Amino acid sequence: MAKDKIDVCSVEAVDFEKVERVRQELPPGTEVQAMAEIFKALGDPTRLNIILALAREELCVCDLTALADVSASAISHQLRVLRGLKLVKYRKQGKMVYYSLDDRHIEQVIAAVQEHVNE
Repeated sequence: MAKDKIDVCSVEAVDFEKVERVRQELPPGTEVQAMAEIFKALGDPTRLNIILALAREELCVCDLTALADVSASAISHQLRVLRGLKLVKYRKQGKMVYYSLDDRHIEQVIAAVQEHVNE
Protein backbone atom coordinates (compact mmCIF):
# COMPACT_ATOMS: atom_id res chain seq x y z
CA MET A 1 0.00 0.00 0.00
CA ALA A 2 1.47 3.37 -1.05
CA LYS A 3 1.84 6.07 1.55
CA ASP A 4 0.17 9.41 0.90
CA LYS A 5 2.67 12.04 -0.16
CA ILE A 6 2.44 15.43 1.43
CA ASP A 7 2.11 18.13 -1.19
CA VAL A 8 4.96 20.59 -0.77
CA CYS A 9 6.87 22.84 -3.10
CA SER A 10 9.71 21.06 -4.86
CA VAL A 11 11.67 24.32 -5.00
CA GLU A 12 12.00 27.17 -2.53
CA ALA A 13 10.61 30.38 -4.02
CA VAL A 14 9.36 32.72 -1.28
CA ASP A 15 7.22 35.66 -2.41
CA PHE A 16 8.52 38.12 0.20
CA GLU A 17 6.02 40.84 -0.77
CA LYS A 18 3.11 38.47 -0.21
CA VAL A 19 4.59 37.22 3.06
CA GLU A 20 5.05 40.77 4.36
CA ARG A 21 1.53 41.77 3.28
CA VAL A 22 0.05 38.83 5.19
CA ARG A 23 2.34 39.46 8.18
CA GLN A 24 0.98 43.02 8.41
CA GLU A 25 -2.61 41.71 8.47
CA LEU A 26 -2.08 39.12 11.19
CA PRO A 27 -3.24 40.02 14.69
CA PRO A 28 -0.60 40.86 17.31
CA GLY A 29 0.97 38.02 19.28
CA THR A 30 -1.05 38.75 22.41
CA GLU A 31 -4.29 38.41 20.45
CA VAL A 32 -3.11 35.16 18.85
CA GLN A 33 -2.22 33.85 22.32
CA ALA A 34 -5.69 34.75 23.65
CA MET A 35 -7.30 32.99 20.68
CA ALA A 36 -5.12 29.92 21.25
CA GLU A 37 -6.24 29.79 24.90
CA ILE A 38 -9.87 29.70 23.80
CA PHE A 39 -9.22 26.90 21.31
CA LYS A 40 -7.24 25.05 23.98
CA ALA A 41 -10.15 25.36 26.41
CA LEU A 42 -12.59 24.09 23.79
CA GLY A 43 -10.27 21.16 23.11
CA ASP A 44 -11.34 19.59 26.40
CA PRO A 45 -14.44 17.37 25.86
CA THR A 46 -16.03 18.30 29.22
CA ARG A 47 -15.67 22.03 28.58
CA LEU A 48 -16.89 21.63 25.01
CA ASN A 49 -19.95 19.72 26.24
CA ILE A 50 -20.66 22.52 28.73
CA ILE A 51 -20.48 25.07 25.91
CA LEU A 52 -22.69 22.93 23.66
CA ALA A 53 -25.26 22.55 26.44
CA LEU A 54 -25.24 26.24 27.32
CA ALA A 55 -25.69 27.13 23.66
CA ARG A 56 -29.08 25.47 23.96
CA GLU A 57 -30.23 26.62 27.38
CA GLU A 58 -29.20 28.36 30.58
CA LEU A 59 -28.33 25.71 33.18
CA CYS A 60 -27.35 25.56 36.84
CA VAL A 61 -24.29 23.73 38.15
CA CYS A 62 -26.47 20.80 39.26
CA ASP A 63 -27.89 20.49 35.74
CA LEU A 64 -24.40 20.56 34.22
CA THR A 65 -23.15 17.99 36.74
CA ALA A 66 -25.96 15.60 35.76
CA LEU A 67 -25.44 16.27 32.06
CA ALA A 68 -21.67 15.74 32.09
CA ASP A 69 -21.81 12.91 34.64
CA VAL A 70 -18.94 14.39 36.66
CA SER A 71 -18.69 15.85 40.15
CA ALA A 72 -19.90 19.32 41.03
CA SER A 73 -16.32 20.32 41.91
CA ALA A 74 -15.12 19.17 38.48
CA ILE A 75 -17.87 21.19 36.78
CA SER A 76 -17.06 24.22 38.95
CA HIS A 77 -13.40 23.98 37.93
CA GLN A 78 -14.32 23.82 34.24
CA LEU A 79 -16.73 26.73 34.62
CA ARG A 80 -13.98 28.80 36.26
CA VAL A 81 -11.77 28.20 33.22
CA LEU A 82 -14.59 29.15 30.84
CA ARG A 83 -15.48 32.25 32.89
CA GLY A 84 -11.84 33.35 32.88
CA LEU A 85 -11.90 33.27 29.09
CA LYS A 86 -15.22 35.17 29.00
CA LEU A 87 -16.97 32.25 27.32
CA VAL A 88 -19.64 31.82 30.00
CA LYS A 89 -21.30 34.08 32.54
CA TYR A 90 -23.50 33.41 35.53
CA ARG A 91 -26.34 34.94 37.44
CA LYS A 92 -27.59 34.18 40.93
CA GLN A 93 -31.25 33.65 41.67
CA GLY A 94 -31.79 32.94 45.34
CA LYS A 95 -29.61 29.96 46.20
CA MET A 96 -29.23 28.93 42.56
CA VAL A 97 -26.43 29.90 40.16
CA TYR A 98 -27.31 29.75 36.47
CA TYR A 99 -24.78 29.72 33.65
CA SER A 100 -25.15 30.81 30.05
CA LEU A 101 -22.86 31.72 27.18
CA ASP A 102 -21.26 35.11 27.63
CA ASP A 103 -22.26 36.28 24.14
CA ARG A 104 -23.25 35.06 20.68
CA HIS A 105 -19.69 34.90 19.33
CA ILE A 106 -18.87 31.57 20.90
CA GLU A 107 -22.18 30.16 19.70
CA GLN A 108 -21.27 31.20 16.15
CA VAL A 109 -17.83 29.58 16.43
CA ILE A 110 -19.34 26.31 17.71
CA ALA A 111 -22.00 26.32 14.96
CA ALA A 112 -19.33 26.85 12.29
CA VAL A 113 -17.16 24.01 13.64
CA GLN A 114 -20.17 21.69 13.91
CA GLU A 115 -21.14 22.51 10.31
CA HIS A 116 -17.58 21.78 9.19
CA VAL A 117 -17.55 18.44 11.03
CA ASN A 118 -20.86 17.42 9.45
CA GLU A 119 -19.87 18.27 5.85
